[in-house]
Amino acid sequence: MISPNNRALIVEDDVSWQQIMSEILSDCGLEVDIAGSLDEAIPLLKNQTHRLAVIDLSLSPNDHNNKDGLRVLDHVKRLDPNCRTILLTGFATVELAVTALTDYGAFTFLRKESFQRSQFKDIVHRILASAPQASDSVKAPTKPNTLFSRPPGYTSGTLANKALIVEDDAGWRSILEDLLSESGFQVHTSTSFGEALGFLRKENYSIAVLDLSLNEIIGQKIINPEDREPHGYQLLEITKENHIPAIVVSGFSDPEEIQRIYSTYSISAYIEKQTFDRATFKRILEDTKIASKATDELSALTEREREVLELLAQGLANKEIADKLVISTNTIKRHLKAIFEKLNVHTRSAATAKVTGAKR
Repeated sequence: MISPNNRALIVEDDVSWQQIMSEILSDCGLEVDIAGSLDEAIPLLKNQTHRLAVIDLSLSPNDHNNKDGLRVLDHVKRLDPNCRTILLTGFATVELAVTALTDYGAFTFLRKESFQRSQFKDIVHRILASAPQASDSVKAPTKPNTLFSRPPGYTSGTLANKALIVEDDAGWRSILEDLLSESGFQVHTSTSFGEALGFLRKENYSIAVLDLSLNEIIGQKIINPEDREPHGYQLLEITKENHIPAIVVSGFSDPEEIQRIYSTYSISAYIEKQTFDRATFKRILEDTKIASKATDELSALTEREREVLELLAQGLANKEIADKLVISTNTIKRHLKAIFEKLNVHTRSAATAKVTGAKR
């Protein structure tokens, strides 16, 4: 039997894609097995072990709703647990991508329409350089790296709110980009610390969505983020200094570390990839957007006006605020008039709501 480190499996019903995948994998030094269906794949999984498998989602040319590829993923988990899996499809949705990555343990998720040979080779090299699946099982799930997204730096429109995604895994990058775009953000994506730093220096962002661990590949050698402090932490320092609300989406799931990140970097939210939920993420985005807008409005106030507004939000009357700040009630009235104009509100409760929104 050929060493599992040198064997790959392709499960694809389209002959053209079989040839494309086979050629690339062979160039990467892999012996290739090919199956055109679930039934053909099962014996190969039982009789051979593989380093990686490329699996089409739909294994029926006349049925776009066919999802036999997910059944193949399930068989790989049971029959060949050390094998890394890449799900390939022309029919991708956010929900399906998350399911493949989290429920079925796929290493990556690719869209056929955005396929690029050079990037696919990088994915293969990353798999070959990484530790076997079994040794990673106790840790957070291995971050996938896919071609599911648009090119780094893509701008998805001319919308008012700018968002920065920092994620070296293209599958997760695309999932996040789709959801941010749906929520009305103009999205920039970056795959590395240096690229993200460049964006942060050139642009003003209303939100940043970050992974903590950013892998690097030099040639065919992967640099494990566990060998050094993940670059995501350094980016969180920058977002905190620049008052950019940050949402962490990461495979790290240690409760004490998550608590430390909240307190140290004042992030808006921490979402574990293992439990990622579309609706929850969009709700967090909306809450963050509201808080960010309120913070921007408050930035127009003078230091004294902010002090007055803070005391107003505590329920103090004009005389009580005047006594606290050692100024006259007439001065408080002038400050409140200026505050109402700058915040475009007409009542004390509406002004107080602005403070509440900024502190969410």
